[in-house]
Amino acid sequence: MNKSHISQGTINRIAIVYPGDRIKRGEATNENNRFSDLSRLFLATGTHVEPAVYHDDFRDEVRDQLMKVDGVLVWFNPNEGGRDRAVLDSMLREVAAAGVFVSTHPDVILKLGTKEVLYTTRSLGWGCDTHLYESMHQMRQELPGRLAAGKARVLKQYRGSSGDGIWKIELATGVTRSETPNALASKPCDVVVRVRHAKRGSTEEEMTLEDFFKLCDRYFISHGKLIDQEYQERLPEGMVRCYLVQDKVTGFAHQAINALCPAPPGVPSSEAPQPSARLYHPPTKREFQMLKTKVEQEWVPAAQEMLGIETRNLPVLWDCDFLLGPMRADGEDTHVLCEINVSSVAPYPESAMPYIVETTLGMIRATRQQRGLA
Repeated sequence: MNKSHISQGTINRIAIVYPGDRIKRGEATNENNRFSDLSRLFLATGTHVEPAVYHDDFRDEVRDQLMKVDGVLVWFNPNEGGRDRAVLDSMLREVAAAGVFVSTHPDVILKLGTKEVLYTTRSLGWGCDTHLYESMHQMRQELPGRLAAGKARVLKQYRGSSGDGIWKIELATGVTRSETPNALASKPCDVVVRVRHAKRGSTEEEMTLEDFFKLCDRYFISHGKLIDQEYQERLPEGMVRCYLVQDKVTGFAHQAINALCPAPPGVPSSEAPQPSARLYHPPTKREFQMLKTKVEQEWVPAAQEMLGIETRNLPVLWDCDFLLGPMRADGEDTHVLCEINVSSVAPYPESAMPYIVETTLGMIRATRQQRGLA
């Protein structure tokens, strides 16, 4: 058995992986990156912490570094600098197989951290009207019918970040909604739709349905899937992000104005507001206790069972984004899951940091015991 990565004595060794170039790697310290507060908290426990700036160009160098630590925490978007995570994830699997604790493990990301999870778990209490397009042919056949129903849809690429590949689409004003889905599907060059990209700085625009289909071709080339959710009319009331450390909610963020937020009545759609800053709160925030209970006691356990993820394999840090759904007859709010973030959750509330440290060190101990190295 290769024990080269196991710490000597009782000192735990943690590496924090984040993207950068050769210069950034050479200059990296625990103080000159966005995880400095977390590093200080680890250091206060006697843990050795080191930055591990990563790029595919020096993959083997980072691999050798990670093989010498006990735990690896990874903050790396699905796409960085025009590259996906394929090379990085292959290396992380190799490191994890050698006995190093890695979070989030790439196999767990594929189960929990892609937009497909919105479709897979749609029957849970956090779901809504959600569909999966596995080909452009399927999208051409099915999307017109959903648009003909008169409600806006939100299309999301399989993997992405920062709103890239997320589109709101609806029939433009003046387009008759009484036409049959087949009629709309048969003449996409004549049907005008109104669309808006969720990427920051985007505005609404009109184009033909055919042009929109062509725009979406790239998403099927990269991952072969698009997820289609019904647009939530209460989106202007804001979004709540639940931050979890494994199966425990450790903080919240509230964002009053989100991507895809429409313009106020009487204001041109081109002047729709841009996203506002998030306000962070501890897990004890009174307004979110009902949501916290639902997440911890109902939805996450049900998702774990459905996806086959044991609690010990849940990410050290992840988040669930919720919009307000239709209000119940008794006046109680409902919540709709619109995204799960696993690959690179930052920034995060200060209240989450002690949980991250405690859980990471606990998982290192458990990993050692499992391999008979305690």
